[in-house]
Amino acid sequence: MLNEHTLNQLRALRLDGMVAALNDAATHISASELPFEQRLALLVQREVDWRDSKRLERLLKAARLKVSSACLEDIDWRGSRGLSREVIASLSGGDWLRHGHNVLLTGATGCGKTWLACALGQQAARLGFSVLYARAPRLLEELHVAHGDGSFGKRLAQLARLDLLILDDFGIAPIAAHERNDLLELLDDRVGTRSTLITSQLPVTAWHAWLDEPTLADAILDRIVHGSHKIALKGESMRKLSKAA
Repeated sequence: MLNEHTLNQLRALRLDGMVAALNDAATHISASELPFEQRLALLVQREVDWRDSKRLERLLKAARLKVSSACLEDIDWRGSRGLSREVIASLSGGDWLRHGHNVLLTGATGCGKTWLACALGQQAARLGFSVLYARAPRLLEELHVAHGDGSFGKRLAQLARLDLLILDDFGIAPIAAHERNDLLELLDDRVGTRSTLITSQLPVTAWHAWLDEPTLADAILDRIVHGSHKIALKGESMRKLSKAA
């Protein structure tokens, strides 16, 4: 085993993965008979794995996903829910995030929109993308308050830097004039460069009427609908199915 001084030097260099590997007796014993190059490769790989794990931990903590346990591997495919394995497999690869495309998830209450949104958010974090989950009404209220304390511009800039913004419960309540304006500002900063995932009980065709102002509605929908991936979930409430099971 290396002496404490060397381990402290590795810690000072922030090579905590290597320190963990060197302190792992099982790893040390199994690697002791290997050539130097192979032992070094093992240590480097442990450092890479350590950093990947810590980065994912940070991304998931920052994402504040409502359903932190949701993951694509656990999707319930039973029944006719309007879910395509091909579409989910395509989304899991992350190209939609790399190209700044949006995902629009619609369906009735309890059909699994929030769960699927969080599963896609977790997958995005696994791929190294920054994510934030927010209920649309709360985020719009937060932006309204930000106008009053002078932090609106700063908050918009923070949101614009996110690789994926999940807006849950879009269209769940009537929208005020100032909320329409803030929504347009929020989406305008992201169009074509960052992805937005929206869940709504309303079908996409009803969003224009919900926005209730033709000019702004056209501008908002132009930024989120065209070229987006649309998933309309169907079937019974997943909450009822879970209770029945």
